[in-house]
Amino acid sequence: MASHDSTHEAYYVPAQSKWPIVGSIGLLTTLVGMGTLMTSSGNSGLIAMLVGLLILAWMFTGWFGNVIDESHKGLYSAQMDRSFRMGMGWFIFSEVMFFAAFFGALFYVRTFAGPWLAGDGDKGVSSMLWEGFEYTWPLMTNPDPKLFPGPEQVISPWQLPLINTIMLITSSITVTFAHHALRAGKRTALKNWMILTIALAVVFLFVQGYEYVHAYRDLGLTLDSGIYGATFFMLTGFHGVHVFMGTLILTVMLVRIYRGHFTPENHFGFEAASWYWHFVDVVWVGLFLFVYVF
Repeated sequence: MASHDSTHEAYYVPAQSKWPIVGSIGLLTTLVGMGTLMTSSGNSGLIAMLVGLLILAWMFTGWFGNVIDESHKGLYSAQMDRSFRMGMGWFIFSEVMFFAAFFGALFYVRTFAGPWLAGDGDKGVSSMLWEGFEYTWPLMTNPDPKLFPGPEQVISPWQLPLINTIMLITSSITVTFAHHALRAGKRTALKNWMILTIALAVVFLFVQGYEYVHAYRDLGLTLDSGIYGATFFMLTGFHGVHVFMGTLILTVMLVRIYRGHFTPENHFGFEAASWYWHFVDVVWVGLFLFVYVF
């Protein structure tokens, strides 16, 4: 009969865990809270959403803590490493599809629906919005802004968005340098590159926050300003959430590095974080080009 060590070396089966059900409860509570927040004026929705987020934070902390402990105990084999890599790959693919849906909506409106409303093409029906409507992108203020709202101005791509683009592209380079330092066993350089990466991410979030305030206060660009405002904030807002999550992940990696975790040969947790960060950066390049520039 094979020993316990030889068994888990071939295929490791984790112990029964409470974290999946805890995560399900946290997600349900968060979504119910968000729905209540959008449909009622009380504070119950906000409270439920915050409780749900706290439950999710507890779940992530506990579950990933268990994975780290199991890895340090040497319970994982090459097969487990492959399963982690496949899982992270499929997760990033699901995120690609998530953003593809929003980019698809943007391209559909700009390429098909907008021109149709101006009478272009076989499906075109003119004067559906107002007499003499001519399609342009973005759709700005119009003869009846209460019925068909639009922004007064749009954000120039060559100011704050360009700064944020430089920030994220640079952060993708610095996290790559950090990875090379880890593989070379240069712990001091690893820490420094990670600190710089996180600093760039934080600056990006502050700049985007300022950009949102500027859009609402000075440009009339809000979620209520027609299809342009809706697609703008849905795409950039969800990306901002991903940057925030990626920043938290990188911060956790930095804490683990200071605690002596990871070796040049065994550091998939760091690799997974860098994969996610590169994905976030690539999505932003698409946003900069198709939301701000073109």
